[in-house]
Amino acid sequence: MEPYYQDDWVTLYHGDCREITEWLTADVLVTDPPYGRRWRQGDIEDLRGWPKSRNAASLTGIANDDSTEVRDGILGMWGDRPAIVFGDLMLPPPDGNKLTGIYHKTDPTAGLRGAVAKVRRDAEGIYFVGNWGRSSLGGRSSIFASRAQISSANGIVARDGGGHPHTKPQDVLLDLIGLTAGTIADPCAGSGSTLVAAKYVGRSAIGVELEERYCETAAKRLVQDTLFGELA
Repeated sequence: MEPYYQDDWVTLYHGDCREITEWLTADVLVTDPPYGRRWRQGDIEDLRGWPKSRNAASLTGIANDDSTEVRDGILGMWGDRPAIVFGDLMLPPPDGNKLTGIYHKTDPTAGLRGAVAKVRRDAEGIYFVGNWGRSSLGGRSSIFASRAQISSANGIVARDGGGHPHTKPQDVLLDLIGLTAGTIADPCAGSGSTLVAAKYVGRSAIGVELEERYCETAAKRLVQDTLFGELA
């Protein structure tokens, strides 16, 4: 299989990760798969001041998001090796989950749609799956939040990732990658945020993305040297 994009650090393939298996040669899995919640989003037209750029009417859904089948299939292929997997806290965690972390969306508009009792949906799960070795004492908080979103510095916010609804802030991904070692696999690469973060810190990464429009976005992000200066 010829890569869609390749440089000294990153290799990206276009296709179904259940058929393209080069990512299985990596050491650690860091991925943001379809959650299985049948996500849909339309325009907000009646909220004063809501910027048009925050609407995602063109995003009528996410491929393979009807169930957790893809997520669970990926983890089945990966086996018991260490994996970090984002997910929806309303759905069951994957088998083999050792710890549930929280991704706190610090953007003040995050989770505004679908609020319950005036409480926003501004948190997602981060599942630490597989064999992470023996448990230990101490460590960092299990809550991961973007410092860039809090400070509005450098423009590193979730919506700056090529329009993909699952895009994560780069500093959150850098924190997660910093907990791992070796080559990173992202079989649901989306617009390439995990691959960009890996390249920034000099880590090899192998990605696969099903939709070509996001492969194109990821390739453009990876080739822009100025992008990496924004992550400092």
